Amino acid sequence: MNWYVVYTKPKWEKRVADQLMQLGVNCYCPVIKTIKQYSDRKKKVEVPLFTNYIFVQLDEKDRNLVFLSRGAVRYLYWLGKHAIVKDKEIDTIKEWLAKDADISITQYNVGETIKVNSGPFLNHDAVIKEVTNSHYVLILESLGCVLKMKHKPEEN
Repeated sequence: MNWYVVYTKPKWEKRVADQLMQLGVNCYCPVIKTIKQYSDRKKKVEVPLFTNYIFVQLDEKDRNLVFLSRGAVRYLYWLGKHAIVKDKEIDTIKEWLAKDADISITQYNVGETIKVNSGPFLNHDAVIKEVTNSHYVLILESLGCVLKMKHKPEEN
């Protein structure tokens, strides 16, 4: 069975995954813990790693089951076909989240091609699209996605 990427309504990722699991569909919605600032307090919350996306594992013939959830919008396509994620990539994301690993890139320039050396996209080639004081924007052409990764500038 293949892993497919499902695009969801905004802020429906966990809800769609729960609904599909109740229907017997194998789902994965990777989440990270972050601190959210409210007007009167800070709270640690779990938010999806990929906003508006979840992963589902099903047979080709069962792909329409995801639309039984009101929050599922469509499948993600890559080069005119349903985007398929390898089991190894799902396992890598799970391992990375279990370790709470930080991704860091230093001294790179826009347009350079790099090989990601940690995290869920280990050993994938990426093109650096943008560099700021707080983050890098990387294009992973092989996966058809754009990543925005935070970094801490090096202190001299």
